[in-house]
Amino acid sequence: MHPDRSIVFLLPVYQPSRHLPELMTELRQAAPGCHFVIVDDGSTGPAAAEVLRQAENLGGTVLRHPGNQGKGVALKTGFGYAAEQHPGLDVVCADADGQHSVADIVRVADRVRDTGHTVLGVRRFAENVPLRSKVGNTVTQVLFKAATGRGVQDTQTGLRAYPSALLGWLCTVPGERFEYEMNVLLEAARAGHRIEQVVITTTYLDDNSSSHFSALSDSARIYWPLLRYAAASLLTPARATR
Repeated sequence: MHPDRSIVFLLPVYQPSRHLPELMTELRQAAPGCHFVIVDDGSTGPAAAEVLRQAENLGGTVLRHPGNQGKGVALKTGFGYAAEQHPGLDVVCADADGQHSVADIVRVADRVRDTGHTVLGVRRFAENVPLRSKVGNTVTQVLFKAATGRGVQDTQTGLRAYPSALLGWLCTVPGERFEYEMNVLLEAARAGHRIEQVVITTTYLDDNSSSHFSALSDSARIYWPLLRYAAASLLTPARATR
């Protein structure tokens, strides 16, 4: 990444581990002019407090929620802060648990700066991928294409880049938890926003044990807006013929 091209790295966290300061250190080396916005979604305990202290010592701005409100709320908190404090800068959202490599994060950052479009870092669901992740992604790919007519290889990727012009819009998209990221894609399709896709390395640490995703409740939250969008798309032509 060109050192003169400043960008905001938005890292939503809950009970963060040592991977957070390690990631920040490596990203700072790759993009010296970057800004870090860490949104702590209600972490507790001395271990998390120490990690967040290290993040602040590394120059990160830590925004704290008093309790766990969900990833969607954390992202919108970060988008609002970035729009106000770093106007005109694009934002790259990444997971801070070691699942996204610095090289991939930088590639996604470069693409948003080069194109001015939303960019997804999409994983290849081939070998060494937990079966539940592979099946879940296949199902959502099919449903998303049927509902929107758009092909998105990885609807649940946490590595995404957004142009500065969309930050205000992102704060208006509904959703509080993991369903928010699906809603962003659905609303982008509805609004006609272009989406770029960059293939990234698929990394699952300890079978994705660090994820706070609930297979039952969060899956239901994700599929409900997708099915609702699909139903609305099917009903729209019928209303138009009346």
